[in-house]
Amino acid sequence: MTENPLKYIMNPASIATVGAGNNPLKMGTLHALSILKDGYKGKFLPVHPREKTVLGHSAYRSIEDLPEVPDLGLIIVPAPEVPGIVESFAVKGTRGCIIVSAGFRETGDEGTSFEKQLMGVSARYGIKFIGPNCMGIINSSISLNTTVMRYAMGTGGLGFASQSGTYITQNLPYLHRRGIRFSKAISVGNSTTIDITDALEYLGNDPETKSIALYVEGVSDTGRFLDVARRITALKPVVAQFVGGSEAGARSGMSHTGALGAPDFLYDGLFRQAGIIRLHSIEELLDHGWVLATQPRLKGKRIGVLTNSGGPGSSMANTCNQGGLEIPEFSEALKRNIASIIPPHAACSNPVDITFNMDIGLLTKTIPEMVMDSGEADGIVLHGAMKSGFIVSVYPHIRELLGGMSMEEINSQFVFDMAGSAALPWKYEIPLVISSFMDSDDDCIAFYREQNVPVFDSPEKAARAMLSLHGYLNVTRRHDSGHPEMPERVPGAVDLISDAVAKGMGNLDEYQSKRLLALYGIPVTREQCIYGMDDIDSVLQTVGFPAAVKACSHEIAHKTGKGLIRLNINSIETAREAVRDIRRAAGSDVALLVSEMVKGERELSAGILRHQGFGPAVMFGIGGIFTEALRDMVFRRAPLRESEAREMLFDIRSQGLLREFRGMPGVDIDTLAVMIQTLSFLPLLHPEILEIDINPIIIAGTKPVAADALVVLSSGVPG
Repeated sequence: MTENPLKYIMNPASIATVGAGNNPLKMGTLHALSILKDGYKGKFLPVHPREKTVLGHSAYRSIEDLPEVPDLGLIIVPAPEVPGIVESFAVKGTRGCIIVSAGFRETGDEGTSFEKQLMGVSARYGIKFIGPNCMGIINSSISLNTTVMRYAMGTGGLGFASQSGTYITQNLPYLHRRGIRFSKAISVGNSTTIDITDALEYLGNDPETKSIALYVEGVSDTGRFLDVARRITALKPVVAQFVGGSEAGARSGMSHTGALGAPDFLYDGLFRQAGIIRLHSIEELLDHGWVLATQPRLKGKRIGVLTNSGGPGSSMANTCNQGGLEIPEFSEALKRNIASIIPPHAACSNPVDITFNMDIGLLTKTIPEMVMDSGEADGIVLHGAMKSGFIVSVYPHIRELLGGMSMEEINSQFVFDMAGSAALPWKYEIPLVISSFMDSDDDCIAFYREQNVPVFDSPEKAARAMLSLHGYLNVTRRHDSGHPEMPERVPGAVDLISDAVAKGMGNLDEYQSKRLLALYGIPVTREQCIYGMDDIDSVLQTVGFPAAVKACSHEIAHKTGKGLIRLNINSIETAREAVRDIRRAAGSDVALLVSEMVKGERELSAGILRHQGFGPAVMFGIGGIFTEALRDMVFRRAPLRESEAREMLFDIRSQGLLREFRGMPGVDIDTLAVMIQTLSFLPLLHPEILEIDINPIIIAGTKPVAADALVVLSSGVPG
């Protein structure tokens, strides 16, 4: 395996800067100050054409004048100068750079030409770089911060890779308030030689990173991304936010970093397939990533809800339950134990509501430990932890009644085992997530955050974090590994497609489309294509009644509503009449497809599509005439493992139709899953295939049968 270039870029023993000076209002100076002020112990080698010293360090007039080969170059100069500077670093022997400078492909043709020059330098010398148009990196283990804002949180377990530089620098004060600490953070910018997949791979192999968060505007190679993500998510949790799926999001991503987005539904399927937990805000991305980095793995669905107020308890229970978690009633023995230490009117069942109680240790230590020790909960969400913040709030009202006692004196009267409370998750290997309306100015909340116990500012947010823990539990329960094993190409299918392409056909007709499917073992209707009225009798003897007659031509992609299809034909005379009517509607002696009528009340659909920059994707969903109206469908990137095909079946909203339903037997899931997996191989076996539409797939008894199909062709490999 090729060494990931981030291995040496993230761990430099020396850094040379080009573009940093002594003006604190300049961006380059701010980057350099972060390196110097946040504790980096390596060598700092500033390059400046005029200044003799930069921030107290001897400066060098050029890269060639540097006294040694720097491990890393940090570049913040106008875009036209960047290719030459990178080449100078490469000639010097530097292996990696960070290019903060903007003005490349995100700005148009001129910027694109500069970026092509950079790619040429990389190809000639083997030098790799993060960016351009990025904010750099953070490596907390060596106190390295190359961004423009201070990182003062210390080491942590959350690895972060972002296609936005802002999200690893402007949000640092937010992270500090929340107690969230990075292991590593990487702003990939335009991803010219190092992209989001490289960052994911590096963080996945980094022992200090316990969970990974990704901010994504687009992925250039979704196939490689999927392969890497599958490996990583089997070992550690990954959460992601994708914002390039709308027209506005894609347009913004293109102008921001030049990232090429794709429809939201494709990335939704890609993340699901990769085992990545998708989130929809930067707040959730960082907060849930932190929970996954700091808490034990959830081992089941049972959640204990503990609170000192009914409303927050109900909100947490409701959010957990709606997300698929269980809030089981506690056993009689556990309820008796809890009831013995809380007021008679308080609830002890689950949620446990101790109501107003100044013994905060009851809520934060005693009862959580009872629940964890009982083995009746796999995780706990807790609302109401607070101490000094509460005293500050009520002090103006109670001061006179307490004879002028100071807040500090009052606070000292309320002592509980905060260390023991914070240690509970790892003592019992049960995750604990806390909600409180207090912030870190409350000593209790500050202590929790110092001890890596996540605290949220609302009950629902805490409960949603538990849903992400549950999401990763489901990922770990997957069994397949490795890349799907592709079948060999079928010679008859190669001939069929080659002949169509040679004739300039934009798509196969329905008969050819289903022949192609059948050659790979996908079940289709019994049928035959005829060209004259004389053939109808013998064909019907083979196909049987009831039958369907359809116009069959590669020039007619869709027949419904055009008078080109007749169904439920029960006699030869009716069939002959159908032939005349269809040819009259078509305006020519069009070929005709005579097929069996498959009986079944459940109709599904499946297909293949390609999108520029994404690659071939597989669709599965509800079929028939309501396909577009219901839009109940899911997508995955091709090719599929069989388990992924099976998972697709039960990801649609109408999955209940696949089981026993109103007297109908359950669908043959094994056959349907193999059918979807086989379909996923076709655009890779035959790159000429642009799209496939199978609609409907009729469930005949228990078996799926492709009753109609269309294969669209392309002269090249799109997307």
